[in-house]
Amino acid sequence: MTVSQVSTHILDTGAGRPAAGVAVVLYARDDGGWSLVASGTTDADGRAKGLGPEALPAGTYRLNFDTGAYYEKLGTPTFFPEVDLVFAVSATGEHYHVPLLLSPFAYSTYRGS
Repeated sequence: MTVSQVSTHILDTGAGRPAAGVAVVLYARDDGGWSLVASGTTDADGRAKGLGPEALPAGTYRLNFDTGAYYEKLGTPTFFPEVDLVFAVSATGEHYHVPLLLSPFAYSTYRGS
């Protein structure tokens, strides 16, 4: 599988393991709002590598994570039924890795490598 320009990795910090089976959707901002670019599901290692093409135009993008369904499968209540991360792609030749550190009542993110 070719790795897209945008990838993500979700770690369930509350459980101390990768968050497998989380639906992830990548959107691009356009004049009409948000347009679907790609969707996927995290693998056993919590990674989603195939989110879109190898190259994206510069612009604003959003990753949506269906964290509510993930925690529902685990039987764990959560305060955040979904997480949206909005970020800017400015250099079209660079890779953008957007990790999500997740627990039922908190999350954090950063630009990874």
